[in-house]
Amino acid sequence: MKPYLTILMFVLCRTLIAQTSESKHLRNITQLTNGGDNAEAYWSFDGKSLAFQSNNKAWGLECDQIFSLNIKKAKKNIKLKPQMISTGKGRTTCSYYMPDNKHILYASTHLGGDKCPADPPKGGKYLWGIFDSYDIFVADIKGNIVKQLTHSPKYDAEATVSPKGDKIVFTSTRSGDLELWTMDIDGSNQKQITHELGYDGGAFFSPDGTKLVFRSSRPKTPEEIKEYKDYLAQGLVAPTNMEIYTCNVDGSDLRQITHLGKANWAPFYHPGGKKILFSSNHASKKGYDFQIYMINEDGTGLEQITTESVFNSFPMFSPDGKKLVFSSNRNNGGGHDTNLFIADWVD
Repeated sequence: MKPYLTILMFVLCRTLIAQTSESKHLRNITQLTNGGDNAEAYWSFDGKSLAFQSNNKAWGLECDQIFSLNIKKAKKNIKLKPQMISTGKGRTTCSYYMPDNKHILYASTHLGGDKCPADPPKGGKYLWGIFDSYDIFVADIKGNIVKQLTHSPKYDAEATVSPKGDKIVFTSTRSGDLELWTMDIDGSNQKQITHELGYDGGAFFSPDGTKLVFRSSRPKTPEEIKEYKDYLAQGLVAPTNMEIYTCNVDGSDLRQITHLGKANWAPFYHPGGKKILFSSNHASKKGYDFQIYMINEDGTGLEQITTESVFNSFPMFSPDGKKLVFSSNRNNGGGHDTNLFIADWVD
């Protein structure tokens, strides 16, 4: 056998082994982006497109901006630059398609300045910036802002839309803490629904639109409470100790689902409404190894879904429940790029 054929067969065998190790629930894993950090990809209601954030330097980006990706086109050419939805100014996060498939909501700091807000200081604990200049906007698929949904002088971001198309959930610091709020699809009727000290964020609706699943920190000791409050006063949060919670859309029946320790986040309901997918590093020795897990809504039956690479997160089911999109740093040649992947889901 020629040397290059030997190498090719080795690569194919490695690929098949990798696919087999993750093949209980995931089939036909396909890469959709190529380069930079691409994350938080969320489906359009018709299942044809994804809204996501990226800081791909090859696209001239200094920090995260929002893009819309046509899935069929991306499968044919992962180097294709998708349509930018955000203004290109400030920093953005957490986009989500509106029910008409023609508009996308996202959070942006651009009203606070054209430049990207400074990243949190490096060294010590891993920190996220909670910028007061974030507000939530709605833009059309060409990137024209048609509406501003929030106007508070505090952090408003992490918005997602109910499958019913009637409500939006988001996180805000307007009441002095990182709490969940809901509003009607047009931005009216904004209500706070969580009230306990700690970071409540990254919320998604259940398939029937009656419940929410989200990540939360709940500092308990005086030292934990002081640290949390001190960071929050600086516009920072340390997302290293979070668990998965659920509640009704009005905030009632609050329940802690995971008790795993470390960082459990990026939850999303299984189409059946009785299981939850999420990302966790609870089994990691170094802290960075994030894999996707599935757990029953009552906290039983923990099952690991991914095994490849050291970062897998942001799982989201397609509207018909047949496909899963997620972010992973697999296939990056040993670098740090995080790309979007799509797979067929098998129960």
